[in-house]
Amino acid sequence: MHIYVNGRNIEITDAIKAYVKEKVGKVANHYDQIQGIEVVLSVIKNPSASGKHVAEVNCKLNTGTVRCEEAADSMYESIDLLADKLDRQVKKFKDKSLGSDKSSIRTDNHDTKDSEEKE
Repeated sequence: MHIYVNGRNIEITDAIKAYVKEKVGKVANHYDQIQGIEVVLSVIKNPSASGKHVAEVNCKLNTGTVRCEEAADSMYESIDLLADKLDRQVKKFKDKSLGSDKSSIRTDNHDTKDSEEKE
């Protein structure tokens, strides 16, 4: 799996690149079907804008793509928020793609009522 880090209106230092790879790389532990992750870090130079540091990610999987975006006041904070959001979305995508056979609450209650009525 490759992690590509690009920047818009910001120079990507080795420290930021290492931090992104550390945080976003943890997603690979949850799902082994990830082909590549592209991270784009940008800074909005408008003085009246809030959340000037924006982090975006496109995670290419074998069966689809997961895209996230987060904005915060510092770049490291936006990377942290982005990593958490990507982690949740990849787990959700994995559960959907594996077709989890968890029964819902509605069917569980319905089945127990039917079995009680039959007795």
